[in-house]
Amino acid sequence: MDALLLILILAVIGWALLLRRRLVFAEAELQRCCAEQGEQSERQLIQQHALLDSMVEGVLVLDVKNRIELSNASLRQLLGLGEDINGQSLEEAVPVAVRAELKKLVKAVREAGELREGELQLNGGDPKLVHINAHCLQRAVGGHTLLVFHNVTRLKELENTRRDFVANVSHELRTPLSLIKGFTETLMDGAVDDPKKNREFLQTIDKHADRLGYLIDDLLTLAQLDSDKLAMNRQPTSLHAVAKRVENDLQAKADKRSIDLKTDIPVDLYLDADGDRLQQAVFNLVDNAIKYGRTGGTVTIEGRLSTKGMAEVAVEDDGEGIPSESVEKVFERFFRVDKARSRETGGTGLGLAIVKHIVHSHGGKVRLESRIGQGARFILSLPLAAESGEAA
Repeated sequence: MDALLLILILAVIGWALLLRRRLVFAEAELQRCCAEQGEQSERQLIQQHALLDSMVEGVLVLDVKNRIELSNASLRQLLGLGEDINGQSLEEAVPVAVRAELKKLVKAVREAGELREGELQLNGGDPKLVHINAHCLQRAVGGHTLLVFHNVTRLKELENTRRDFVANVSHELRTPLSLIKGFTETLMDGAVDDPKKNREFLQTIDKHADRLGYLIDDLLTLAQLDSDKLAMNRQPTSLHAVAKRVENDLQAKADKRSIDLKTDIPVDLYLDADGDRLQQAVFNLVDNAIKYGRTGGTVTIEGRLSTKGMAEVAVEDDGEGIPSESVEKVFERFFRVDKARSRETGGTGLGLAIVKHIVHSHGGKVRLESRIGQGARFILSLPLAAESGEAA
């Protein structure tokens, strides 16, 4: 009997030890699983935060008490907020200038229970226009509000540029058309019988028809440059030869204003350029200089080596110069420093915009140096040809 009892006791002890080992193993396995799940959750959290911070749009999540639960880097940069704003109230975290507008939008979306949109104008050193999509997450996440901020400043600028461009094109087309129609109607009403007026009116019609042609050609060139559909045949191109061709083309126009055209370019200076487009850019600059330079003055075309692998082409006049506030705008389409004078000279207002596009398509840069009363100097920075001794 004692032996049987001993056997039973030993069996119970054995089962207890086995159960203990299994419990220890199960506990270790549970800890390992929890650790793996924790690591996985942490990795997912890091990935989610990295994804949010990589977004261009700003993201802000508020709880029912308007405390910030989540924000990303774009939002903090856009509104100029600190890194650690989670847990702060909207009142504490955001600038006073936008606080009321944001609170108003959050209130509206919570009351409506559906998507709402708003806009913020951020003023300062770099003004921005921000579009906001606000959505209430109360059904899914207990009254939280999601706000997504889109910086639409560039889109607004492009829209304004497009609207201005259409308005300017309409005006530039309508003006010569109206004059052509007016003179044509006058001729039809009887002026055709007066030889002197007849010739005068026909010359005016011809001049404005040419102006329309120039405008259409420039618009087509800009459209091709914008769409990258204008093929560039880049090869070693003699800048000296290009300048001489431009000088020959515009000599008669310069003579009418007693302007002396000068070229100062080494004969061995070659650029990696499309010869036709380079000539068009230099032509536009010289033509502009003749129009706005001083009567009896000088227009100079210069060329020289610049930084490594680059050369500078400069066209300089000794005219009235350009006001400092207009220097950054002269390459915009249809911009004119003196609108009245530009109308008289017959320019399309697109010549300098074409110059800028041609230079940029060659990987170069363009800049203007000018002071009132001291003329203007347009400088093109363009790549040198890898080889020389071969003219295009």
